[in-house]
Formats: sequence, C-alpha cells, structure tokens
Amino acid sequence: MASNLIILDRDGVINHDSDDYIKSEEEWFPLQGSIEAIAQLSQAGFTVCVATNQSGLGRGLYDEFALARMHALMSSLVEEHGGKIDGVFYCPHLPDDKCECRKPGPGLLNQIEDQFSQSVKGSWFIGDTEKDIGAARAKGCKPILVLTGYGSLTRSTLSPEQLEGIPVFDDLFSAAMFVLAEKGRSA
Repeated sequence: MASNLIILDRDGVINHDSDDYIKSEEEWFPLQGSIEAIAQLSQAGFTVCVATNQSGLGRGLYDEFALARMHALMSSLVEEHGGKIDGVFYCPHLPDDKCECRKPGPGLLNQIEDQFSQSVKGSWFIGDTEKDIGAARAKGCKPILVLTGYGSLTRSTLSPEQLEGIPVFDDLFSAAMFVLAEKGRSA
C-alpha cells in the first residue's frame, strides 16, 4: 500500500532560500506555485510534513519564536488555499553538532514516524539538496529533486548514478502534479 505521507524540505522548495538564512516572517516568501501545490496535495488526502534543517537557530540568527512565526505564515497561506500542513519538523543544530536530526540523518523522519504512527518508507520526499536525497534514501522514501533553491547546483554536482531513479522537476508545483498523477495511477 502506498504511503499517504509526503515530506517536503522548506527552504528552496517551499520558499525562497538565502545564503544569509531566512530569519523572519518578513524574509519568508513562498516560491511561485508552492502554496497551491501543498494545498492540492493536502486536498488529495496526503499528510503533508515539512522536514527542515534550521541551523540559523543554533547560530543565534533567530529564535524559536521567529521560526514559529515563519511556520505560522506558511501554514496560514496553505490554509487560505484550502489545504493544511500536518506537521513541521526541524533540526536546530549546527552541522558540527553531529546530531541525528540534521539531514541527511534520519532523525526528522523518525520524528514524523513517531508523530503519525506510520512508516515513512515509500513516501515521496521532495527536496533541493543532496542532504534531502540522503535522508530520503536512509529511510526508504522516494526522493524527488526540484531545481529551485540549490536544486540546479545539486543536479550539476551529482553523478548520473547518484541521480538514478530520482525524478527531477522545475519546482514544487510540477513535482506535486507528478505525485498526484502517480497517486491517480495507483488508485
């Protein structure tokens, strides 16, 4: 049976990314079509989860309240389009902290499994980095690469073998339309 979970990276997939980090709701801007894509996935019966590394917390660039406001904005925009985000899971640690929750580690996906009492194995995982692909593969998810954010760079630096079997799309909206079509084929 196909999983009804779908996992999305945040920065560079749902919203514009920045090398200076997204530090406030004023800096948080959705990518074109991303909010509509999430709403359509939700309306189609997917449990939508966001799994995001947020080392800006560990770096002291913003606090938990600012992050909560960003996630409230993201969720409210999706709700305005008739959908919902069922859970946002984030790693606040720095890369050198060697935690389990920082992608490509499996910790965020373990948290999703615990929260929803089901395996993420077989779930679609849409991201823009090699870390997203690594986390997806570590837990048996089906990775999708989008070319927004760092996606174009990711595609250009990975070998054909590393990208084998990974659908690549211009953006989250295109990836979501593929997922919805696949769901229709398996129904």
